[in-house]
Amino acid sequence: MKYKHLFGPVQSRRLGFSLGVDLVPFKYCPLNCVYCEVQSTDHLTLERREFFPLQEITDELADFLKDQPQLDYITFSGAGEPTLYSRIGDIVRFIKDEFPGYKLALLTNGTLLNNSSLRQEILPCDLILPSLDACRQQTFKIINQPHPELTAAGLVEALVALRNDYHGLIWLEVFIIAGINDSEEELACLCEAIGRIRPDLVQINSLDRPGAEAWVQAAGDSVLNKVLDYFSARLGMPVEIIAKAHQANTDLHVPEDIEAAIAATLKRRPSTAEDLSSSLGLHINEISKFLRQLHGEGKVSVRREHRGIFYSWKQ
Repeated sequence: MKYKHLFGPVQSRRLGFSLGVDLVPFKYCPLNCVYCEVQSTDHLTLERREFFPLQEITDELADFLKDQPQLDYITFSGAGEPTLYSRIGDIVRFIKDEFPGYKLALLTNGTLLNNSSLRQEILPCDLILPSLDACRQQTFKIINQPHPELTAAGLVEALVALRNDYHGLIWLEVFIIAGINDSEEELACLCEAIGRIRPDLVQINSLDRPGAEAWVQAAGDSVLNKVLDYFSARLGMPVEIIAKAHQANTDLHVPEDIEAAIAATLKRRPSTAEDLSSSLGLHINEISKFLRQLHGEGKVSVRREHRGIFYSWKQ
């Protein structure tokens, strides 16, 4: 079966050997984050919909999982916000009922978690990984460019509500942009919010390849270590820098056939991640991971043009 909604499994720096499940069309999201590696949001929305027939997704899962492959997680992620899919709860129950041996992870920006029904739908997940990059509205707008109805305060309250309802693991990601959300004022505000959310782990991240906006730059080690020290001294949970895994290029191995296919394409013509996804028949998230690795290894170069980020193979 050719899969439309599943991608991988690939080795993830955070989740081990993970099978991705994509529930929404490309770039439907309540946020338009300036650092997004799959580029700008085309459909800024808060409307939950059944974008694809439930049976279509469960059939793919049943086919892939029937031989009981070894996986660390089945992960709801993709090139948009997975909680926009109105029947995510049905898929969670399907996996837990039919394939109870697998752990479920949800990657989410958290913006829809003010919905109590949605929170109940995702309670069976074993791990939820939300994001919080700012708790001051002006900074939230700069970094996350949210739907007009969203506020930073509302996002914090949604994450607090999640913690109150959910007893599984929460790993909270904070994306740092130097000069934007690393000041004493910003970090103090984030600390207060994180203390209320009570995640099990805080993960500090930064840019490792071109984001949606050209002005976004990677935070250096000194900035990330400053944030780490600040959080560690004030929060009652573990804090780690996950951006360092990018810099060490240890998050995954690019299979030889995939690398050869990418090289063959990029040697002929520069391409965006979306171009490669379409031409090679791989999910945009897989392509993004492979390009991140190849970029870190110095095998591809990047340049920004009107249509997006273009990759070229270094001769």
